[in-house]
Amino acid sequence: MSTTIVTDSTAYLPEGFAERHGIRVVPLHVAVDGRSRLDGVDFGPAELAAALGEHRRVTTSRPTPGELAEVYRSAFAEGADKIVSVHLSRELSGTWEAARLAAEEVDPERIRVVDSRATGMGLGFAVLAACAAGGDGTRAVEAANRAAERTRMFFCVETLDHLRRGGRIGAAAALVGTALAVKPLLHVDDGRIVPLEKVRTMGRAIGRLVDLAASAAGSGPVGLAVHHLAAPERAAELATRLDERVPGSDGCLISEVGAVIGAHTGPGVLGVVVLPGGYE
Repeated sequence: MSTTIVTDSTAYLPEGFAERHGIRVVPLHVAVDGRSRLDGVDFGPAELAAALGEHRRVTTSRPTPGELAEVYRSAFAEGADKIVSVHLSRELSGTWEAARLAAEEVDPERIRVVDSRATGMGLGFAVLAACAAGGDGTRAVEAANRAAERTRMFFCVETLDHLRRGGRIGAAAALVGTALAVKPLLHVDDGRIVPLEKVRTMGRAIGRLVDLAASAAGSGPVGLAVHHLAAPERAAELATRLDERVPGSDGCLISEVGAVIGAHTGPGVLGVVVLPGGYE
């Protein structure tokens, strides 16, 4: 039995992994001053940072049900028996709903759509878990859901302006208007971005991210990933400190966020994703 795994461009999988494992990645849409681009295809982190630095208007949108349906039909035409389509949180994007509509149109009996309740490697770890389950579609869905339930995601932003403008912060709006020196720490809770605490400097924020990740990781095997946008040195420091504090990790993945997530967090974002038990 052959099961194809589909995800979207906000997963930030390790380079080359999608190609090696036959994962199909559907790009979200990014518009700069009204001109549409495809996330990770013709518009990436460098282009996003430049656009934001020039104060250009950047907006994002989900893939259409038609685009997802085309991917599903192609997978079946190439021999897939089932499809497991794993996507970023439905609380953050309409991508899950678009995938559900596409599945209903193409073949609802053979396509299962999973809400990872996260993004970045919170989504990526669920995709990896689905792949590790082998070709059994039911096991792949169960593995993706188990990974999604266990994953924890913590991050710090330079400013909440981007999240506020994109309507992604919900309860975190209470933090807007605090002193400029305050760095807000947030986390993803059941698919929503919510505030966690505030610190005065980015150095302290990194320290708290390490503490939070180490606590969430526990003492056993763990998957770890660090995300950033235009902050490679901070990301490397965070990853090094995590490797020192979390003995169960085989190595911390560092991944720069793409245009869709970066447009809502802004340059300087730093985050850590923790999957206790690992994805296998």
